[in-house]
Amino acid sequence: MMRYAIIGAGMAGLSAGNILKEQGHEIKIFEQKSVPGGLISCDRVDGNLYHKVGGHVFNSKHKDVLEWFFGKFDKTQEFLEAKREAKILFNDKYIGYPIENYLYQLPHNLLDRIIDDIIKLIQEEQENNIKSENFGQFLKKKFGSTLFDIYFEPYNKKIWQCNLNNVAVEWLEGKLPMPNYKEMLIKSIRREEEENMVHSKFFYPKNDGSQFIADRLAQNMNIEYNKKIIRLDYENGKWHVNNSSEKFDFIIYTGDIRALKKKLPNWFYNKFTEFNLLENLQSHGTSNALCEINKPNNFSWIYLPDENVKPHRIINTGNFSTTNNSEKNKRTCIVEFSGKLSSDEMRSEIKKLPGELKPIAFHHEENTYVIQDKNTRKNVKELKEKLKIHGFYLHGRFAEWEYYNMDTIIKASLDNFSL
Repeated sequence: MMRYAIIGAGMAGLSAGNILKEQGHEIKIFEQKSVPGGLISCDRVDGNLYHKVGGHVFNSKHKDVLEWFFGKFDKTQEFLEAKREAKILFNDKYIGYPIENYLYQLPHNLLDRIIDDIIKLIQEEQENNIKSENFGQFLKKKFGSTLFDIYFEPYNKKIWQCNLNNVAVEWLEGKLPMPNYKEMLIKSIRREEEENMVHSKFFYPKNDGSQFIADRLAQNMNIEYNKKIIRLDYENGKWHVNNSSEKFDFIIYTGDIRALKKKLPNWFYNKFTEFNLLENLQSHGTSNALCEINKPNNFSWIYLPDENVKPHRIINTGNFSTTNNSEKNKRTCIVEFSGKLSSDEMRSEIKKLPGELKPIAFHHEENTYVIQDKNTRKNVKELKEKLKIHGFYLHGRFAEWEYYNMDTIIKASLDNFSL
């Protein structure tokens, strides 16, 4: 049995802690907030469930993740299984998602240009299969100039708030549907729906949303809440947290890697030049508004590529479970923006959106999206390997600078901490 101190009770810390505890290790989790969950935590506002960062649902293509997760829950009694009903609001018309499977819904003049692009891309791919050097180049090469101009560039620039040519392409793996050109055309001609995406169907708790998941995983775990980590010391092969005499064999750190340098003793972090390479990693937060919907719809997500409105998506969490709403006949949603906006700015933008939305609560999360450049993975990997020798693990979205969602962080926990 080893003693582990886990910094953070988000999904990274909770999944790693549960996996290690199942193996007989002693676990203590330190969480700076008063509740578990991190990015998946929820509140109730006037009886309405408020996903404070996004709208988190669960499914996975990994059998081991599904088995582990539903070993903690009763799938039938505690979860709803739903079909993803995502749409793109394009020129005041709802287009199916992903857009490349619903080309027939686009205006004929755009469709003609898109088909020309696809024919050209097929020819170029056969003649010279050159790998994309960055995210922006990948999107243009994969989907063509027309789809890039009308959807992929404006939508992704809204989310990432940066030049897409400065974003590494490697992070895309497993995060976007990747049809080939034949599939794009066949699905559009046959009008087939996308079924291969991980979340084309998803599981959602009947009550309390993703907070229910966090609370369950936090049960029977030794968690010290309202504990801000100031100091992590390493002496004689043991770790200490905040100058405590309590000793740990291992640290699992799930916080922001950029803040880690200041928490470690000088003699220790000076051994690792990688810390200096990671100080300027890019990220940004999100702002959102919980809204009542006066004109409900049956959608789950609505994506907003229009450059004339600032939000990038509407998440209809009120459609995920009826218990998410204060009253049976009411519906709620979350309007999400990248960056920091005031409540007045959000109110003004929400007036431009469909559904006659009434804002009832606002939230800003300082860090939500991590942005990788071409060196990020290499630098993080090298630091991880060196720290691991000293019993220190980097794990999670902000510690590894990986855009993990719920199922991929569970997968990473299983891969890193299972026997």
